[in-house]
Amino acid sequence: MTTHNYSQTAAFIWSVADLLRGDFKQSQYGRIILPFTLLRRLECVLSEHKEAVVEKYAAIKDGSMTEDTQEKQLKRISKRAFYNTSPMDLSKLGQSDIKDNLSSYIQAFSLDAREIFEHFKFEEFVGQLNDANLLYKVVQLFANIDLSPEKISNHDMGFVFEELIRKFAESSNETAGEHFTPRDIVRLTTALVFMEDDAALTEEGIIRTIYDPTAGTGGFLSSGMEYVLELNPDAVMRTFGQELNPESYAICKADMLIKGQDVSRIKLGNTLSNDQLKNEKFDYMLSNPPFGVDWKKISTEISDEHIEKGFDGRFGAGLPRVSDGSLLFLMHLLSKMQNTTANTQANNENNDNSRANDHHGSRIGIILNGSPLFTGGAGSGESEIRRYILEADLLEAIIALPNDMFYNTGIATYIWILSNKKAAERQGQVQLIDGSNLYSKMRKSLGSKRNEMNEDDIKTITRSFGDFEVVDARVLDKPEEVKSNRGRQSANPKAEPAKTFASKIFKTHEFGYRRITIERPLRLSAQLSDSAIDRLRYAPKPFDMVMPALYEKFGSDWATDNDSDSYGDLSAVTIDARAMIKADFSELKESQIKDVLDSKVWRVQLKLMTKAKALQTAIGLSQFDDFNEFEKVFKQALKDAEVNLDTKEKKQLMDAITWKNPEAEPAIKKAIKGANPLYGAFSYIDPASKTKIVEFQPDSDLRDYENVPLDPSISTTELIESYFKREVQSHVPDAWINADKIDAIDKEIGIVGFEIPFNRHFYVYEPPRALSEIDADLDAVSREIMQLLGEVHS
Repeated sequence: MTTHNYSQTAAFIWSVADLLRGDFKQSQYGRIILPFTLLRRLECVLSEHKEAVVEKYAAIKDGSMTEDTQEKQLKRISKRAFYNTSPMDLSKLGQSDIKDNLSSYIQAFSLDAREIFEHFKFEEFVGQLNDANLLYKVVQLFANIDLSPEKISNHDMGFVFEELIRKFAESSNETAGEHFTPRDIVRLTTALVFMEDDAALTEEGIIRTIYDPTAGTGGFLSSGMEYVLELNPDAVMRTFGQELNPESYAICKADMLIKGQDVSRIKLGNTLSNDQLKNEKFDYMLSNPPFGVDWKKISTEISDEHIEKGFDGRFGAGLPRVSDGSLLFLMHLLSKMQNTTANTQANNENNDNSRANDHHGSRIGIILNGSPLFTGGAGSGESEIRRYILEADLLEAIIALPNDMFYNTGIATYIWILSNKKAAERQGQVQLIDGSNLYSKMRKSLGSKRNEMNEDDIKTITRSFGDFEVVDARVLDKPEEVKSNRGRQSANPKAEPAKTFASKIFKTHEFGYRRITIERPLRLSAQLSDSAIDRLRYAPKPFDMVMPALYEKFGSDWATDNDSDSYGDLSAVTIDARAMIKADFSELKESQIKDVLDSKVWRVQLKLMTKAKALQTAIGLSQFDDFNEFEKVFKQALKDAEVNLDTKEKKQLMDAITWKNPEAEPAIKKAIKGANPLYGAFSYIDPASKTKIVEFQPDSDLRDYENVPLDPSISTTELIESYFKREVQSHVPDAWINADKIDAIDKEIGIVGFEIPFNRHFYVYEPPRALSEIDADLDAVSREIMQLLGEVHS
């Protein structure tokens, strides 16, 4: 079936909406059309053996055998994983009792099929259709649509479902991409994941399991089965999945029923907070989790598992920021990998003739946006997750896809391929493939999907991945983008960069770095000036702005002696003072307004000013550019002036009388033994010309960080020291490495981080246009503007 044909079929089915218009909201169309489409498809699939099933049911329904035995017999006759025991179908429901007949028909399906319609709340909408006198018309319309497997294959029926879901999503302002992934992306991802398994593609009777934790309507599960069975019809494929959306789950379940799968393996619920396949491991996993969706609602469950279970659970490596849960799905998939040690186990499920299978690890294909590549610095949850994946050597490749490939977003997207059974030549290495230019423009956009990948594009990527070779950027034979000819065209348009394809291979450690903290000494000057002391009249934040304004307007006549009750008394002007605060300092809370209008706050500051003036008398007005010397003088002045300062008072005083001065002497933290300037133990000559080994106070404003690329061939000490000497110390001699900042895992200096700067590795420099060309365009625009203005004035 061509794209045109399945679009025509979907459009014809969707034309039922013309009947519903006026009696139902647009957002309800899909909730009627989708289950009726599924019902008609199930009916057509069962039609060949329907009479035999009905006859058998009539013979055994007397209750002489157990329900389980009865069900097995009916499934065997139906030759499907489901059946219907009613002699009716959509064409035989009649008109007078159609609602009851339809309900009875639905109830005659086996349990798994019945559940599908329950999740669509089908009975509710059937009742509404009947009340609107539309049920018979809708039933007749669907009864005349041929959805038999001979007419439409399972694969093509998947396309029809997708088109109907997209129409449903558009009509109800929902996000189509939350329900299914475009088939071209599904095909590419599936090919990349399965292409390494020669046994699955060739051996007779081989058993493989496929899992999708965000199953949607089952596109990945269907594609995985189809890919293997096309190449090896004798393989046994078993599908597992979980889906959050009830309607998508219902469609996925129907699809799996039609394909003969055991639908008890398809679960409904939130995969992250309620994994319903907890103890299962899988051979292949495919997923397109939602992009940028926060996990705040389930953060308690996720955090508890991370803390309590660690690596025995799913999220031991770390937790990403709560605003994006993509990496949680990736870690969930990693926890589902088969062990790489072969363990032979017979699978007697459903009493079939399955053979023993050796499980040699798993492979994963997951679609993510750009955020998981680089979000989060060293030590963050995202970085720790990347670190775990790369240090465990689980990442095989990342493929950049073209933009505008998905129905609900045009952002950059990537396929990650992971495996714990990497081929020998891939071990310790990661392949990055830039397929961002491998696309063709669609004749008609579908939502945000404007581009599509054809078979040649998919082959280009799979061939590059299979060959595992570096491909230097080569120009693709792709048509140039059609530019809009609206508006004024540049006389010297910028040349469009050529569309290229490239592949690069990196060692896993090349994505890692060690983040070291670089400190520099605090250099302070100090002076007990009158202006500095006057600043002590006002409390620090949040009162540092409002108090000067209040003092200027209301406090000029306050007596400043400590025994005076008038200082800070605003009781006579409370109304005016409050009005001013509300107008000019609206950020202050009511409790803060009450505090600043209370004379206690003002008197505390007056007391501090008095102490400062006493210290000024003892120390003088001299400026000290050696804070170490000033501290000695200050301590002596406290004794001489008999002034006591608590911690809070001392901090405010020091903040007022000191300032950072790059020409001042460094402030000493403490004296130590053994010089090592690389780590902050400096030899220092004090004013008395005495040499001692000291640590300086670090200046937080000058603190910096350096990302040192990992190099496993040398020790961490040699790595960071050689880097520091080369890149830092030669430019800033007084800097040092903070040895207290150590990695939580390897306990060495510096925090290990990992990022995958995909675009940086494939960046191609494009020189800017010549200034003369830009000037020429500006002159032309200026002339046009002047000409237009002249026409207006004339």
